[in-house]
Amino acid sequence: MTVRLLRACSPFSSRVALILALLFAFSFAASADVAVPQLSGSVVDETGTLSSSNIAALSQKLRDFETRKGSQIAVLIVPTTQPETIEQFSIRVAEAWKIGRRKVDDGAILVVAKNDRHLRIEVGYGLEGALTDVTSRRIIDEIITPKFRSGDFAGGIADGVERMMRVIDGEPLPVPSRSVNFAHNLDDLVPVFAVALFTSIGVGGFFRAILGRLLGSLLTGGIIAAVAWLILGSFGLAVALGALGFVIGFIADLFSAMGPGTGSSRRGSWSSGSSGGGWSSGSSSSDSGSFSGGGGSFGGGGASGSW
Repeated sequence: MTVRLLRACSPFSSRVALILALLFAFSFAASADVAVPQLSGSVVDETGTLSSSNIAALSQKLRDFETRKGSQIAVLIVPTTQPETIEQFSIRVAEAWKIGRRKVDDGAILVVAKNDRHLRIEVGYGLEGALTDVTSRRIIDEIITPKFRSGDFAGGIADGVERMMRVIDGEPLPVPSRSVNFAHNLDDLVPVFAVALFTSIGVGGFFRAILGRLLGSLLTGGIIAAVAWLILGSFGLAVALGALGFVIGFIADLFSAMGPGTGSSRRGSWSSGSSGGGWSSGSSSSDSGSFSGGGGSFGGGGASGSW
């Protein structure tokens, strides 16, 4: 009798065990941590809350601030951080993105979990003296959340970031390096390179005709270097572009001299060199993919809030 009962219960027990195993697997998957989004720009919006113009304006402001002060600020908007708290999620973001300069640790991240109605300002070690926990909490409570409650997320984020920058401005930090960051200056570098190419071949021909090949090419390279310095703010890159302009102009004249054509054919080659259609698309690239952390470290400083 007992044996028959056990045999009857065995298929039922197997089904129960299978159901329990599936429920456990589903619950484990549901409780997995939210993945840290890729750092594709200084403003990462996973919710579609900000318009493209909002993101472009804020990204430009943050880029200008980094150029002037050296400190980096990033903004991240996600739907939720569950099952983690926003503090747990924010520190994971900080460790992954490494906002701020290495060994200066002057980075800060504004994280907004829209569906959870929570937000946090995560502060790097180097800014904890200025952007303190108390100051961060006041920025959240007095600047950001009042606008969030009225539905003005773009205004709350913009005003909050503006106040963060003003506070950081009061902190004595190392002067930003003048060395070029090719990723950050990509939008400026492409059109400047196109202008340098045109100047070295086209406009430079005028100087070479008057001053000779060597002096004319040197003058053209100097002009290119000066313009690049004014636009990019990098002495090293300006010198490199000036030298490139000198070489291109000098070699172009040599090839023209060896060719069967005269000055008219040379003008044709200058025209074709300056009319390349591939440059226009490069100048319209967005901030996406052109921003990266500098290796800064975080220790959990900052403040959280809700609305």
